[in-house]
Amino acid sequence: MDDVSASGPVSFWDAAYTDDSAPWDIGRPQPVWERLTDAGEIAPPVLDSGCGTGEHTLLLAERGMEVLGIDITPVAVRSAKAKAAKRGLHAAFEVGDVLELDRLGRTFATVIDSGVFHIFDDADRARYVVSLAAVLDPGGVLHLLCFSEHTPGDAGPRRVTQAELRAAFAEGWQVERIEPALIEVREGYAPEPAHAWLARIVRGR
Repeated sequence: MDDVSASGPVSFWDAAYTDDSAPWDIGRPQPVWERLTDAGEIAPPVLDSGCGTGEHTLLLAERGMEVLGIDITPVAVRSAKAKAAKRGLHAAFEVGDVLELDRLGRTFATVIDSGVFHIFDDADRARYVVSLAAVLDPGGVLHLLCFSEHTPGDAGPRRVTQAELRAAFAEGWQVERIEPALIEVREGYAPEPAHAWLARIVRGR
């Protein structure tokens, strides 16, 4: 798949949700986020960067956390808000570009990224790191989940190596941990979950 920036055509992302063809939209949280939440590694307030239809935002809201989900596509955000209303959960959602997070005008103790970093080309990858720094408190934690080079083939987003993650966050950040993980996709899109890296990255004080 060609690299598509969050600041690129919104129609690309809208279509994925309108056509119900988003492989990553599995209708439940990715297990890694449940595990990190249960382990107490996610501190509020939280920003869910690229929240899609809101399953991870709603997971955190269900646990009583203050959380904001942001996504480029109005279709996904409308779906997320509908889910929150149906489940009786207090969670905020906004349509916005994750490459321009400074426009939110606030900061967070934690940012979670479930499959956003790996969509960017090199230039937008650098812009994204700057954007994240603008909204993460000094000493705050970014939890980042992305495809790894161990996922076979070339369908879907870019594969990311540990070295690339460390290079992207080399200045003003501390990469505390990178561990193997999996990204579950909807049945019919792949025979098994995608191999991924789950990184814990701390913004410098």
